[in-house]
Amino acid sequence: MSTIVLSIIIGIAAFALGAGICYLIFRFTAIGLLKKAEEEAEIIKKNKIVEAKEKFIALKLEHDNQMRADEQKKQQREQQLRDREQQLNSRQGDLQRQQNDLNSRAQQVDNQQKALEFKAQEIDKMHKQAQHQLEQLSGISAEEAKKQLVEAMRDEAKTDAMAFINETMDEARLTANKEAKKLIIQTIQRIASETTVENAVSIFHIDNDEVKGRVIGREGRNIRALEAATGVEIVVDDTPEAITISGYDPIRREIARLSLHQLVQDGRIHPARIEEVVAKVTKQVEEEIIETGKRTTIDLGVHGLHPELIRLVGKMKYRSSYGQNLLQHSRETANLCGAMAAELGLNTKKARRAGLLHDIGKVAEEYADLPHAEAGMKLCEQYGEKPDICNAVGAHHDECEMETLIAPIVQACDAISGARPGARREIVETYVKRLNDLENMAMSFPGVVKTYALQAGRELRVIVGADKISDKDTELLSFDLAKKIQDEMTYPGQVKVTVIRETRAVNYAK
Repeated sequence: MSTIVLSIIIGIAAFALGAGICYLIFRFTAIGLLKKAEEEAEIIKKNKIVEAKEKFIALKLEHDNQMRADEQKKQQREQQLRDREQQLNSRQGDLQRQQNDLNSRAQQVDNQQKALEFKAQEIDKMHKQAQHQLEQLSGISAEEAKKQLVEAMRDEAKTDAMAFINETMDEARLTANKEAKKLIIQTIQRIASETTVENAVSIFHIDNDEVKGRVIGREGRNIRALEAATGVEIVVDDTPEAITISGYDPIRREIARLSLHQLVQDGRIHPARIEEVVAKVTKQVEEEIIETGKRTTIDLGVHGLHPELIRLVGKMKYRSSYGQNLLQHSRETANLCGAMAAELGLNTKKARRAGLLHDIGKVAEEYADLPHAEAGMKLCEQYGEKPDICNAVGAHHDECEMETLIAPIVQACDAISGARPGARREIVETYVKRLNDLENMAMSFPGVVKTYALQAGRELRVIVGADKISDKDTELLSFDLAKKIQDEMTYPGQVKVTVIRETRAVNYAK
């Protein structure tokens, strides 16, 4: 019994000792882990404090730079205001001096006018005295003498007056035509430009036909995504090494062409990438439009345009009118207007400004239901252009009445730019039909033997039979034919009608 009790006591003591040892080991281990966790927490805390300080320093530095930049801008603005104030003060002094000079000149003019009035009174008095003496010597009054003189010279005066009027009118007409032709020829010769032909399709060239498969994509998903993003039609057919881009809007076609170029160069062609590239290219084209507008205004010396008008001028680069690039046409018209205004002694800057803006209504998205001249006038009024510029833009196709001298200059220069040979493209069938109609119209007149349409339809040469029409009738035929062409046909510029009558005597020596 005592052995069992002793064994139990020993077991209990051993258990208690093991439990104490386990407790001590656990306690020391927990204390070590806690210290390690506290050290790591301290390190993290220090790192966070350092990061916060660095971020604070960076933000403070950025704030200081911004404050310095704002201060510099403020100082520049104040300096500009001081310079402007000095200019205004100087201009005010000049105006005051001019006002004093004008007052002095006005006083001198008043004194001279008074002296002239006094002399006129003296001359009138002497004239009456001389008239009275003549009436006494001749025995008739001045009125009776005047009537007799008028009766005697009436017929002679009528004849001389009519001859003088006819001679003066003929001389003025010849001089005016000569000067007008000289002015237009000089203006055209001073301005030279190239013309561009634009179609409703663009061609994108590729190195090999394997690219077409990647452009189309699986079940056509790539080409559908590209068409949806750009708003044009992509035609991939059997044409070797070419993809056709079709669309009425040239800006959309250009965006699609540039997007295809970037996609093919990059090699990654899928719907998400297509949308990303199209958005990027659209932004680039918009920036290019604004840059083109700014560059055009700087080249022409047109300053102070509203930013929206500058953007519309840039859009002209992608628009054509009858095959003639609209921006090139507007630049050419502006240069022609400036040259013609300089010849006439008018304001060249206003003339170039009106010439540049005369077709701005063709690229405007608003006022689409109005003629382009009237739409352009409303746009100019909307964006703060002066009334004479607005009137010149609106009146260049006689949509409204011309109120300034710039308006007819713009109209004439627009016609010169559009009507010169090679400026605008015509469909071949329409062109050939117009020349045939021109020759057939001339052949319908009696006495005509042959007709030739020359210089792209701008000259009609008519050969008549010498035994059928006299020399006097050739002038009448030329006049009638020109009038009939003017009334019944539509053509650019003018048509010169030349009637030729010649007599040939042929004999044979045997």
